[in-house]
Amino acid sequence: MFDAIRNQKKVLMGILLVLVIPAFVLFGVEGYTRYSEQSEAVAVVDGKDITRLEWDNAHRQEIDRLRESMPGIDIKLLDTEQARYAALERLVRERVLAAAADTLHVYTSDQKLTRELTNNATIASLRTADGKLDVEAYRTLLGRQGLTPEMFEANIRAELSRVQVIEGIGATTLAGPAVANAALDAFFQRRAVRVLALDPAAYTSKVVVTDADLQAYYQSNEAQFKTVEQADVQYVLLDLPTLERQIVLNEADVKAYYEQNAARLSGGEERRASHVLLSVPEGTSAEAKAAIRAKAEALQQELTQNPSRFAEVAKAQSQDPGSAVNGGDLDYFARGAMVKPFEDAAFALAQGAISPVVESDFGFHIIQVTDIRAPKQRPFEDMRAELEADLKRQQAQKRYAEIAEQFSNLAYEQADTLQPMVDKLKLELRSAQGVLRDPVGAPNADPVLTNPSLLQALFAADAVNNKRNTQAIEMGSNRLVAARIVKHMPARTQALDEVKAAVQQQFIASKAAELARTEGAALLKAAQGGQAPAGLREEITVSREKTGNLPLPVMNALMSAPASQLPAWTGVDLGPQGYAVLQITAVQPREAVDDQRRTAERGQVRQWLAAAETAAYYETLKQRFKVKILAPQPKP
Repeated sequence: MFDAIRNQKKVLMGILLVLVIPAFVLFGVEGYTRYSEQSEAVAVVDGKDITRLEWDNAHRQEIDRLRESMPGIDIKLLDTEQARYAALERLVRERVLAAAADTLHVYTSDQKLTRELTNNATIASLRTADGKLDVEAYRTLLGRQGLTPEMFEANIRAELSRVQVIEGIGATTLAGPAVANAALDAFFQRRAVRVLALDPAAYTSKVVVTDADLQAYYQSNEAQFKTVEQADVQYVLLDLPTLERQIVLNEADVKAYYEQNAARLSGGEERRASHVLLSVPEGTSAEAKAAIRAKAEALQQELTQNPSRFAEVAKAQSQDPGSAVNGGDLDYFARGAMVKPFEDAAFALAQGAISPVVESDFGFHIIQVTDIRAPKQRPFEDMRAELEADLKRQQAQKRYAEIAEQFSNLAYEQADTLQPMVDKLKLELRSAQGVLRDPVGAPNADPVLTNPSLLQALFAADAVNNKRNTQAIEMGSNRLVAARIVKHMPARTQALDEVKAAVQQQFIASKAAELARTEGAALLKAAQGGQAPAGLREEITVSREKTGNLPLPVMNALMSAPASQLPAWTGVDLGPQGYAVLQITAVQPREAVDDQRRTAERGQVRQWLAAAETAAYYETLKQRFKVKILAPQPKP
């Protein structure tokens, strides 16, 4: 056999080439292309590339962090070109500061790292009652993020070093009283002003409209007259609330459920206990531990013979600092509040009884139950609504488990209609008009119809072209939906005849605003030449604190205009709102403020200056480390 293979090796090599080369062409080249795309440089910092793959990972991690901190956030708002570009800028900043920390030899000490980890709220929540870190829970938490403790601590150390680079600038910013007061007095200065507002509405009658004008305006602004892709849809939702509404309860079943569960639903029993704790430090030898147990057993025998001395002994002997000062009293607690060995022993004791020695992770306990507080059982009628809701929820969960697979099968088997599913499972056929492929434009839409997975399936080619049902889409626990398109409207530019009224309205508004601007500029020029315009409003005094209801662009123009010679004139283009001619007649100092506010404001000025200096320093670092962002910045 092996001789035959050797003799025919050329033939076998040819067969292998026929099999291997097409596979490489079809799959290897595609994989290489995908790898090349992921390896494409999107930015350069200190001669080192930031790849598209690194950018994608940074953006995904940012979304994951935000989703964890704000579970209800719409992820579509984060997955935009602007959000992606912001993630790239943050990644570039991180690399710049890391390069600076390395070049400047900025290092985070073990003491500072320990202090940071100690103050971390998430890590603090993993500490046990004795203040020790639950190492297993710590590893599990980091594991979910794909990190080991060593990796996490290295990341924190690097982050602290990066922060030191930039914070050092802000921390050295000086803003003495003279500097701060000059800035504050200028910022809060008051100005007496008169305003002439030129409203475009007053110019609409002067606008002459021709068909040629409308055609030209339409062609220049076609993007404004585009419709987005949308569809009229039918959908069926299977979830627990839907099933609960179908359930009719039997009175006898409700009463039986009450008799079986009244005690549980009325609330759990609570116990008050005291204890003496002899702690066992980590690393204690077996001999030392046995000695501690022996001491605990001797104390237990003493207290069993003389229970009235429990508080006295706890104060003198217990090593639980939180309760020893109170005679070992732990106050009331329910099940689940204590470690299990302690809980089991406490809830097994009669009132006044003293337990045998109980071992837990904290050491050896001697427990005395001082009171038992059992909840008062509530009457049936008081609990009826709660009982019925509980029963309906249980039956709905059972029903959901029974029909979920049937729901999925019907959506697939009867692919051109949802009616069999509605009839067989007694569900509601819902409909919606104008469902958008991109739900960001529909903030008030049914949340079901903004689910990314459903929309992806609903606007897939087969579902659009053949009006097929989507598969059953899972939308969280115990929640399925299937949908189909009834009518599809692709994105398109509407013809001029369809939107002629809107085009004419926009054209007139645009020309009216242009006329207002033209006349406003002419009036301003005349006023600066000494000819004040008619129609100025009465004089008012404004400041950045008290704007007199003037729009922000007007206030910015008023407060930033030179006013060394009065009266001073300036104007501001308000876009679609027209134009405003502004006269400044007087400049007044700010109103007096108390010392407390003045001190707070000086602190604010220092923060502003620190932020400005920090931003300037970061720009110099970008130049020093030759930062280039190669990815195009998206339009606003």
